[in-house]
Amino acid sequence: MSGDLLPARMVNEYVYCPRLFYLEWVEARFADNDDTKLGKQVHRKVDAETGSAPLPEDGDLRAARSVTLSSEQLGVIAKLDLIEGHGGTVVPVDYKKGSPRDDDTPWPSDEVQVCLQALVLIEHGYRVDYAELYYATPRRRVRVELTDQRLSWARDVVAETWNVADQAAAPLPLVDSPKCTRCSLVGLCLPDETNALLARREQPPRRLVPKDPDQRPVYVTEPGAFVGVRSGRLEVTRDKEKIATFRLLDTAQLVVFGKVQVSTQALQACFARGIPVLWLSSGGWLHGFAQGQMSKYVELRRRQTAVHAQGGAGLAQRIIAGKILNCRTLLRRNARGNVTETLASLKRLADQARHTESFSSLLGVEGTAARLYFAAFPSMISSEAADLAADFSAKGRNRRPPPDPLNALLSFCYAMLTKDLVAITLGVGLDPYLGIYHRSRYGRPAMALDLAEEFRPLVADSVVVGLLNNGEVRPADFLRRANAVALTDDARRTVLRAYERRLDTEIRHPSFGYRITYRRVMDVQARLLGAVLVGEIPEYTPMVTR
Repeated sequence: MSGDLLPARMVNEYVYCPRLFYLEWVEARFADNDDTKLGKQVHRKVDAETGSAPLPEDGDLRAARSVTLSSEQLGVIAKLDLIEGHGGTVVPVDYKKGSPRDDDTPWPSDEVQVCLQALVLIEHGYRVDYAELYYATPRRRVRVELTDQRLSWARDVVAETWNVADQAAAPLPLVDSPKCTRCSLVGLCLPDETNALLARREQPPRRLVPKDPDQRPVYVTEPGAFVGVRSGRLEVTRDKEKIATFRLLDTAQLVVFGKVQVSTQALQACFARGIPVLWLSSGGWLHGFAQGQMSKYVELRRRQTAVHAQGGAGLAQRIIAGKILNCRTLLRRNARGNVTETLASLKRLADQARHTESFSSLLGVEGTAARLYFAAFPSMISSEAADLAADFSAKGRNRRPPPDPLNALLSFCYAMLTKDLVAITLGVGLDPYLGIYHRSRYGRPAMALDLAEEFRPLVADSVVVGLLNNGEVRPADFLRRANAVALTDDARRTVLRAYERRLDTEIRHPSFGYRITYRRVMDVQARLLGAVLVGEIPEYTPMVTR
């Protein structure tokens, strides 16, 4: 990081939490929450550049807002919210959204920031006797005396911050800290989860992971539709007639099927808000995706490339073992016949997958488990829907093109799962094309497919079983063309609703004990995999239900 200037607000973050500083400054990772949005609201007035700020030799400074000054000597750059002049001296005033401590003294993180602002002003020739912090909740200022001891401490903290910035890995999370509950980066940092996996805490992890986002995917399935944007909303029209409209604030992904057009303005609006756009065939095959700027978490992609080149470093074995165990659990819970032998075989194959030493052997184990599982799959289908599973019983799993209704449902749900995990890998900062188990080839999102393995039975297969057994899809919902079977437009929408319901289902996380939706657990698992890739935690633990 040498050659850069360290923002004074980043020194504030370092004092608050060294890991938070590292994630934001070194890895350039950031996420908003209610507190950060409120902070922006508090700063809206002082962020506007107003007032003259002459240097001391050029005149008196009366009041100036949003003034940026730097110090090469300190290696710091500071944006001062407000500078007030008082009879030859100036007072830096920094605005904070919260309250001071109970004894009416400033928080150390706020104190160091305003001290650095004072030091930068002093280096530019201003006379500064004290500084002030304005806390918005009580609407009052707290004075900070600029003693030699306090200023020396501020300089030492800057040196410590630079030392941490030069480290190859982020500091470990705080243990049982109340700070984590209000941190905007808690969903990226996963402090309690990381500490639990590293055995740094004895208590079960707190439910710190943020609640499910309000945003949901927008699916556009109408052939010939056009997606534009107007007044902060995505607008879907066909032949200039409005079909639907969605607020961009409520949109997690824009997913278009088949012959649907998306305007350049809509793409730009999505990219500006970090909304990925994914194009699928009318049958659900992922054709491509687009996003705005790539994640700045370059170190993660560098490590991902290294692990990919090394052949997965044991990660593939754990992923496939998790998948096999989840297949076994789904079958055990839903089979309507005697599948005892199959369950025993799947348990044995999961153990083999964990301990196999060669990639070819792992492929063999996974292939054997898949054949046993799909051979027993029709036993989970009720007698009322048996006709839709009859051809599958004879042909087994076949996907290109799906030759029967059950294969068509499985293929569509697997495509939706892959689509979601592409979006998640992009959000985490992973490269969706550089896989661990799945080999990379043109147009294949190998990393998303890797993460999908443990969720195929948990999400996709479960959706298919539920759709058939609940009578939500019937023979009339499928189109047969030669040797291929596809979903009708109405059936596809029915499947999408069922798939989204499944993602909103809450479960108890087997490793961490708290309740969490499948939508959120997929994000957590992707972040845990990233933590393994950068060496923060020793091994990947797949999501395995009991």
